[in-house]
Amino acid sequence: MLNDSPTSVETPPAVKQKIPVYFMPGMAASPAIFEYLQLDEHRFKLVYLSWKMPEMGETLKHYVKRYLPEIKHEQPVLIGVSFGGIIVQELAQLLAVRRVIIISSIKTHLEMPRRLRWAKSMRLYKLLPTQWAQKIENLSDWPVGSYTRKRAKWYKKYLSVHQKEYLDWSLEQILHWKQEKPLPGLVHIHGTEDPIFPVKYIQNYIPVQGGTHAMIIERFRWFNEHLPAYIEQGVLVDE
Repeated sequence: MLNDSPTSVETPPAVKQKIPVYFMPGMAASPAIFEYLQLDEHRFKLVYLSWKMPEMGETLKHYVKRYLPEIKHEQPVLIGVSFGGIIVQELAQLLAVRRVIIISSIKTHLEMPRRLRWAKSMRLYKLLPTQWAQKIENLSDWPVGSYTRKRAKWYKKYLSVHQKEYLDWSLEQILHWKQEKPLPGLVHIHGTEDPIFPVKYIQNYIPVQGGTHAMIIERFRWFNEHLPAYIEQGVLVDE
């Protein structure tokens, strides 16, 4: 006997939309610095940005605008390491974002260490031999100590931009960054042993004990464990 009553059809559960996460590496580095991060691809859509060569006399704000066509998703999470942290903070002022996370970076120019402020005031960065980067690939073959050789292999593997013009421009942009106040809701993850941006100058950050400026590579297990929560929830109340 047929049942004339309407047949109930179960509505399939809604598919949870992936969170788009854009990564910006540190100065001169390639996206390979993120190779050890293992984030759930069912929860996150991962996109890696690479450095562009600056144009002659280009300002930081104009440079950052050239990345806007590469941001294909609405409300993305932006993650930047070191100078890449400055880039994503500038990007976040040009589009609506879900969250900004910086690693081994600074939130304002006030977190710049004293020696870098001094280098800026004396314009000493103009004297740095940035052309050394073009010869870094040979350093691992030189008769140097094991620690230096290890670092040289890292540089050879992870540094993708060697042009003096890019390095000179990047140093000048970092030292002359004018950000006065941290962006609202910014998540700042910083190593307690960072020699580039020492923690004594850093305020309101999430510490990674023993982490150095290269901790995105050296301490990748910490990031694999903790980064997903910061992407989804931001800074927790009890931190």
